[in-house]
Amino acid sequence: METIRKAAVIGAGTMGAAIAAQFANAGVPVLLLDIVKDGAKNAIAKMLKTEPAPFMSKYAAKLVTPGNIEDDLSQLSSYDWVVEAIIEQLDLKQEIYRKIDAVRRPGTAVSSNTSTIPLAKLTEGMPESFKRDFMITHFFNPPRYMRLLELVTGPKTDPSLASTVANFSDLMLGKSVVNAKDSPGFIANRLGVFWLQTGVIEAMDQGLTVEEADAIMGRPFGLPRTGVFGLIDLVGLDLMPHINASLAGSLPQADAFHIANRDLPLLKKMIEDGYTGRKGKGGFYRKGSKGREAIDLVTGNYRPVQKSKAPETRDLRTVLLESDYAWRVMGQTLAYAASLVPDAAEDIHAIDEAMRLGYNWKSGPFELIDKIGADWLAEKLAMENLPVPALLATAKGTSFYRTENGSREYLGRDGAYYKLTRAQGVLMLEDIKLTSKALLKNSSAALWDIGDGVLCFELTSKSNSWDQNNLELLERAIDLVPRGHQALVIYNEGSHFSAGANLGLALFAANIAAWGEIDKLVATGQRIFKKLKYAPFPSVAAPFGMALGGGCEIVLHSSAVQAHAETYIGLVECGVGLVPAWGGCSEMLARWTTNKSMPHGPMPAASKVFETVSTATVSKSAANAKELLFLRETDGITMNRYRLLADAKAKALSLVENYTPPEPFTYQLPGEDGRVAFTMAVKDFRKKGLATPYDEIVAGELATVLSGGQVDIIDRPSEQDILTLERAAFTRLIRKDGTLARIETMLTTGKPLRN
Repeated sequence: METIRKAAVIGAGTMGAAIAAQFANAGVPVLLLDIVKDGAKNAIAKMLKTEPAPFMSKYAAKLVTPGNIEDDLSQLSSYDWVVEAIIEQLDLKQEIYRKIDAVRRPGTAVSSNTSTIPLAKLTEGMPESFKRDFMITHFFNPPRYMRLLELVTGPKTDPSLASTVANFSDLMLGKSVVNAKDSPGFIANRLGVFWLQTGVIEAMDQGLTVEEADAIMGRPFGLPRTGVFGLIDLVGLDLMPHINASLAGSLPQADAFHIANRDLPLLKKMIEDGYTGRKGKGGFYRKGSKGREAIDLVTGNYRPVQKSKAPETRDLRTVLLESDYAWRVMGQTLAYAASLVPDAAEDIHAIDEAMRLGYNWKSGPFELIDKIGADWLAEKLAMENLPVPALLATAKGTSFYRTENGSREYLGRDGAYYKLTRAQGVLMLEDIKLTSKALLKNSSAALWDIGDGVLCFELTSKSNSWDQNNLELLERAIDLVPRGHQALVIYNEGSHFSAGANLGLALFAANIAAWGEIDKLVATGQRIFKKLKYAPFPSVAAPFGMALGGGCEIVLHSSAVQAHAETYIGLVECGVGLVPAWGGCSEMLARWTTNKSMPHGPMPAASKVFETVSTATVSKSAANAKELLFLRETDGITMNRYRLLADAKAKALSLVENYTPPEPFTYQLPGEDGRVAFTMAVKDFRKKGLATPYDEIVAGELATVLSGGQVDIIDRPSEQDILTLERAAFTRLIRKDGTLARIETMLTTGKPLRN
């Protein structure tokens, strides 16, 4: 079988249904079967109401066909991949396998989403033909958002079929596929559960509060901000005993996991009382009547959350020396990671990748050891009479990773270094930086040559926000491309594409009444983004994560877009008391005016843009961004984040031949009548309590821009006319106390002020 055209999922519980949704997100028809007659149908309906949403768009849900095992199992004969995602009970799984095997065609891939049961046990007693087509594909929850897929094959598994499943999971499902050994818990859960369990036990033994423990475990080590207890709340307290029991029953007694596997009466009582985490009444944290509360690990009573500072130093060795909790948890966790090669994974890179993508660690355990020092860690373990894994001894006097001749290498078990290779078709800016220097660079941006005549503009400022420096470098890049190059890609490898304009600088300038500097920044952004739009070469924006405000506007001005599937894009300026002023209004007006579904006339397009911008609407995915017209129908979507740059480069090259910039657009806008209609609508929302007094002021300025100001209905204002209105509205709003209060609140709390 060369590819997967249709998939089926058995089990419509939380995981099974969400796996089916991800197949649908990839545009693949999927059959979802459950033991309960209407279980699959109900699961689909529930997912359409769930946040965060399992579906990337409401249209994806139409690709999922519900059914039940009793009536519809025979349909599996026409499917290419069947995923089993039922309860973690071996006898029930094998019963399902026998039923699947009776109706599937030979060569159909069958996999289990088990999180703990080894493949050898799952296939015990099954026919050889079934073993040949069987593997474990362990998705992480939630399947749409978690990028890791652990693939486990057996000695009888057909390598070519496993390769087909892996390639499909990479390209279509957006997963980073890590090959795991057929051992209990595989990689991420084996190590992750050990880390969580150790974190809980040590906090209790040392008398720490949950807030103190989470502060130490989060930011200093680049681990999720939730820390240990917050992450358990997110995963679900009720899952922990099941996973622990499975690991305890299958791991050898000499395994260090058993030291961390201890009965926790408090945890048991919390689960019995319905405190199963965020999906229940709360967990270690909960929402109280007067705000957020945390549980007292000694009494079991809830109390108001107490602020706890994380260690200020970024030197991990110092953190481990100053905090016994940090040492007891991370020292043992890193040592345990080193003991898992080759039992759980063939090499250290697989373990690092599993923890980065399965548990959202910024650095994998071996990358952390390199920051601490392998020799130092081994010596401290020995000093405290803790086992020193053989792999740590192998790394004596060296590091687990190194860069040699422009290539990153990792240390093998034999003490030799091996080159880290990317999957075919993957291009990463971090690799390019190892072998080349930036063509242009300043404190906020850089320009790189990524080959074949394509340059890459990279934002490097905090939150990839826009400021005078990166705007100026973008202009220099636009001037450089025609001199020996063909196209420009706008891309970076930060956590998010761009948070928009630098609000901190804007607030500072406003506080010292530097109105001229603010106006200059607005004018500069308008001019340079417009220059990009009408450049004689194609530009391709490659957004991912958040692309907000100015981050959205650069996308709107690019010739084309290649977006990661998880792109959340929007013009959110109204939320901080401003209006889009770098062409966001003009570009969205043009898109909705030319949209075939939009009725003709001056009002419909302006109304749609007013609705979208005034409510600071942000897309919930790249697919949803197309529905909102932040992306065009012709723009591309990449499922795998690692493949985004290569896909953007390919798109740019496809546009080079005979490229011509777009023609300037003229508008038909409603003028004063439209402005009045928009402001009346906002007044009505305010009366209903859906808008605040300052919303009305901001929306009034937006209404002036989108209605065309003083234009008559027969006039045809230009793009520059709309830009002038944007700039004037922005300048008026930035001087108002209400706007400055919104900006300051956003910067200090990360939340909008509803003034």
